Amino acid sequence: MHRALQEEKDWTQRYTDFLENQASREARIVYQRDRARVIHSASFRRLQAKTQIFGLNESDFYRTRLTHSMEVAQIGSGLVEQLITVGDGKDYLDWLPSFYLIEAICLAHDLGHPPYGHGGEVALNYMMRMHGGFEGNAQTLRILARLGEYTPKNGIDLSRRATLGVLKYPAIYDEVIALNEAYQSQMQEPDAFDFRTLDMSRWYPPKASVFLEEKAQFEWVLDLFSDSDKELFTQLKPNDKGFHKTQYKALDTTIMELADDIAYGIHDLEDAVAMGMVNRELWQAEVMEHPDFKCYPLWDEVMTERLFSPRSKDRKHAISKMVGIMVESVHIDENEVFEHPLLRYQAKLGEAEMTVLELLKTFVYIHVITLPEVKGMEYKGQLITLDLFKSLRANPQALLPRNTFMKYDRAESERDRQRVISDYIAGMTNTYASRMYEKFFTASQGSIFDRI
Repeated sequence: MHRALQEEKDWTQRYTDFLENQASREARIVYQRDRARVIHSASFRRLQAKTQIFGLNESDFYRTRLTHSMEVAQIGSGLVEQLITVGDGKDYLDWLPSFYLIEAICLAHDLGHPPYGHGGEVALNYMMRMHGGFEGNAQTLRILARLGEYTPKNGIDLSRRATLGVLKYPAIYDEVIALNEAYQSQMQEPDAFDFRTLDMSRWYPPKASVFLEEKAQFEWVLDLFSDSDKELFTQLKPNDKGFHKTQYKALDTTIMELADDIAYGIHDLEDAVAMGMVNRELWQAEVMEHPDFKCYPLWDEVMTERLFSPRSKDRKHAISKMVGIMVESVHIDENEVFEHPLLRYQAKLGEAEMTVLELLKTFVYIHVITLPEVKGMEYKGQLITLDLFKSLRANPQALLPRNTFMKYDRAESERDRQRVISDYIAGMTNTYASRMYEKFFTASQGSIFDRI
């Protein structure tokens, strides 16, 4: 019997089963239910009203976090299918995730993103800086392990392997910031008197997928690995952004991240083209004529014709072709420093495809993400988030919904109380947060009949 089959029941175990010493079920059932639990969760449904890049009122066409997550899941399944197709007789086949499993991981990967995208994330991190911080990936694990509605105490309670798959940065937030003395000193600054004067670029959170509150679940996920594998997998090394960062990811995470990058670099490009934010001349100069693309010309001018066609069908054909080129290049590499196959096997794109994908991601970042119009909306979302947090912190009994205030009131420490407020705001959609802001701060808006 293959090792993968021998370990299967260990990886399908749920945290609740672990605590109650219950037997695990077979993979086919568990991973199918993992996917179903994510799809039917409130956090997943709320992604339909959280921005990907553009404002929700721009058009029904443009992507939200929900449609982005669905596209990531579809690409993730395509990557697994391609790895099966080219993997005849190879050992890694026993360790590939099922379609149900990879879709569950991909659909869950953005559950923790707050309203207003990374702008909201930075604002929450600032307000929580003395109380455990905030990071979107760590909030995803918190939803899966604690906040989700499927179990009373253990959240959505996905299988061990699905939970491992969403751990993009297998490190605990507190341990990462403890290694940054400059940030530790910065944290001591008092709250800004006027948030409009606050330099939010100083408050980007570290890349850490675990809050200290979920340490027990994190250790349970890694429990099947050897001590040496765990040490290397969670090892923190300095990088050029000030915070230390982990260096490695599990097999399923590498597949999910490739799918996420492809969706970001190619599908989000489609939105930019459709909105007229990127024109053909700019594309020609900065992509088609770029030295990297000249070195790896993955498509010809016909692709450009279709991408910038006034017909949406032509654009869709071009986007589909680009995605297919990326997916068909996927292969498995081995990192022999690890013992366990789920850490040793790594999904990667071909050199040409990865180089061009990075070029596309940079193109989207420069000409879409950092546009003043987009950054302005992000700034507005930050201010809304900051003001809401400040008001809820000052007047929790009056302003928090009753069920949320009950959690706040039962919390055993100040850190736990602030985390309740953070969880409440992080779970808001853009629309809900904006409506609450108007109710609190706009004299002509709001009514006692508006339910919060």
